[in-house]
Amino acid sequence: MRHQLVRFLFAGCVGFLVDTTVLYLTLWLGFGYFVGRAISFLCAVWATWQLNRRYTFSSARNESVWAEWTRYLAAMSVGGAVNYAAYSVVVSALRPAPWLPILAVAAGSIAGLAVNFATAKWWVFKHARSIPDERQ
Repeated sequence: MRHQLVRFLFAGCVGFLVDTTVLYLTLWLGFGYFVGRAISFLCAVWATWQLNRRYTFSSARNESVWAEWTRYLAAMSVGGAVNYAAYSVVVSALRPAPWLPILAVAAGSIAGLAVNFATAKWWVFKHARSIPDERQ
């Protein structure tokens, strides 16, 4: 499980980069902090699903990819609610600044991490085979 958590954290770091990049893009396009974050969150969830299904949990390939995606999106939305709540608190409590979106996304990501890992491991990918540690 430790190796899965490390891989999950790596995928989360990539997701964080996608999330903040898309958020800054949507802010630049005028979407605002909350609509922009909804869009950036969906992009980050798609990116982390791709990484987690290939490298973290080695997705069972005997089911529809769309069924897995739907389950992953639903699971990440549970953690996403925690994530979005923390993000909203930071955005609402602080004055707009160039660093505000990245700080708020970081707070949300940390807040939702445990929920997202648990739902991915024990619901979305519960039938996935374990990926062996390369050192063994």
